[in-house]
Amino acid sequence: MAWVAAVRRKDLSFSRVPASMKVCSLHFHSGQPAYEMLDTHPDWVPSLLLGHNEVKVTNKERFARQSRRRLKTHQEVKEEEVEVEVARQGSEDRLRQEAENTAKQEAEAAQNPDQHCVEERVLCVSKCDEIDRLLDENRRIRHELGELKMTEQFFVEDDVKVRYYTGLPGYATFQVLLGHVMPFLPQEPELTPFQMILLTFMRLRLDLPLQHVSHLFRVHRETALAAFHDTVAVLYARLSPLVQWPDRESLLVSMPDPFVDTFGNRVTAIVDCFEVFVERQSDLVASPHTFSNYRDSRTVKYLVGITPQGVFSFISKGWGGCTGDKRIAEKSGFLDKLLPGDIVLADRGFDVKQSVGLMCAEVRMSAFTRGRHQLEAKDAEETRCTAHLRSHVRKVVGVVRNKYKILSSTLPVTMVVPCESENMTLLDKVVAVCCALTNLCPSVVQ
Repeated sequence: MAWVAAVRRKDLSFSRVPASMKVCSLHFHSGQPAYEMLDTHPDWVPSLLLGHNEVKVTNKERFARQSRRRLKTHQEVKEEEVEVEVARQGSEDRLRQEAENTAKQEAEAAQNPDQHCVEERVLCVSKCDEIDRLLDENRRIRHELGELKMTEQFFVEDDVKVRYYTGLPGYATFQVLLGHVMPFLPQEPELTPFQMILLTFMRLRLDLPLQHVSHLFRVHRETALAAFHDTVAVLYARLSPLVQWPDRESLLVSMPDPFVDTFGNRVTAIVDCFEVFVERQSDLVASPHTFSNYRDSRTVKYLVGITPQGVFSFISKGWGGCTGDKRIAEKSGFLDKLLPGDIVLADRGFDVKQSVGLMCAEVRMSAFTRGRHQLEAKDAEETRCTAHLRSHVRKVVGVVRNKYKILSSTLPVTMVVPCESENMTLLDKVVAVCCALTNLCPSVVQ
């Protein structure tokens, strides 16, 4: 049809073309028509010497470019087919080789089954050894990481570490304490409950500065300080019942023989005061109240009572260092604990016989010479026995101060400021916690 349109003869139409009609070769560039599917070829239709110029001659260069593109595409397809064939052939060769090797191994195993089993057993043992080695290495690395991060792995089944960092007798006791305290600690984004407890024990036991423990646990100093305050508050709430005034029946059951021999079964408590040093206060009004003439420094004074068995049974709140022992004994609530017939062993500073007498109880102190050159034999013997038994309280106080070194250091004045919405200071709670923890340890009184 394209030829009819190109020739443009009036006696020809699309529906009527004589079968004998031909187009001369002179009308084609190459002397012959092109293949009918090459519609971009210059000789796809006759275009020369037609008597008109209405047929647009196809650009030869354009056709040449298209031909080259077709040839290139055809070559690329051929190359891909060759590569696929090579890969397929290689895969078949590899599979064939593997099949031959497998068949060969099976044949060898069939001929010598014992040797094959031995080889498999050796390979299995080798793999098991490697797995065991990797598991051991993993456990070791996890343990080392736990120690670096101060996690529970730091203390597992290690009584030496527990005693050094906490003052408690062993890992089992520490585990019981953790279960009693950890559920009540606040959730901190930077510290786990265990780390909060360990940080607090490091402050109490070793008196490590806050800056030091903040570096150990990789937290800011303010974060370490907040964790210390929160943990001390929880420890006080959970452990303060360990410091409890015992009932008379409990005392009678386990009263040590030296007390029974000297005082019968009436001794209820041995009392004494100890002082904790604090920094100089900027408040000139409050500062004189904390000055202790005995210590020649600023201190906070606590009245403590222990049972004849050497266990803390009473701890007062803190008083200024200048406050007398007698006043603390009368105002701290200690006298309210006494029952008629009780005997309290005290130092000479506790001259509270009149107040104790109102409770129908008795205070035993060392005898005074009262102008005499020496005591009578009876008074001297009683004084010797009383002084020996009364010394137990100083032993117990010495233990708690040596065990928790924060009580032997000079503490910041901020620790003697009452806690928010409470009538107790942080130092009051620290002293109570240290005494309660000491009660978890074996007594020094035999």
